[in-house]
Amino acid sequence: APSRGLGDVYKRQHLTYKVQPSPDGLAQAFILGEDFIGDDACAMVLGDNIFYGNGFSRILKAAVKNAEQEKRATVFGYYVNDPERFGIVEFDETGKVISVEEKPQKPKSNYAITGLYFYPAGVSQRANAVKPSARGELEITTLMNEMYLKEELLDVQLLGRGFAWLDTGTMDSLVEAADFVQMIEKRQSIKISAPEEIAYRNSWISREKLLESASRYGKSPYGMYLKAVADGKIRY
Repeated sequence: APSRGLGDVYKRQHLTYKVQPSPDGLAQAFILGEDFIGDDACAMVLGDNIFYGNGFSRILKAAVKNAEQEKRATVFGYYVNDPERFGIVEFDETGKVISVEEKPQKPKSNYAITGLYFYPAGVSQRANAVKPSARGELEITTLMNEMYLKEELLDVQLLGRGFAWLDTGTMDSLVEAADFVQMIEKRQSIKISAPEEIAYRNSWISREKLLESASRYGKSPYGMYLKAVADGKIRY
């Protein structure tokens, strides 16, 4: 990730990555990234997941605080009609997590666990203790169940009315996601995810840097959009 904000992305980038040699389970990510994570809290997001909704940034900041200050893990639940296809979270009337099951034949709820996870420091050490499942993978649900849930350190944040979670792991779902993004952007005249706009609204770059970025795109729709943001014409 760039060390001094998106304004320097065009000049230099410092990326740290590690390749997963074989699909041995999501929990393996914390083992492969152990040197990078160090003693910090961390988040993992699956690359084919898209999240959209007003107030989502506030929810993410709360999850960060929960991991860094409260030393608790946070997962996100989303209502689905086919829960047998997902990892499913069960919780009581107070919102306390009771169980987490991976693709259960008899789901105990309709709330799927999305591909976004926040963990406190020490997650890599816990992941190293996870044993392979019957299908030979280091399951993320095992990490949640046998580690954090057992110690009552797991919270679920439900993404309810007004939020969209799109899992684009198939060709059909990828097309659906593209249609969704196109509809929102056309109806509201906004960009769902413009890195330069995000950086500007979080005060990571100045208005001058934003305009500089806009000029690089010329009179393209994206360049004109960034200029409109800089001029205060778009206030979302």
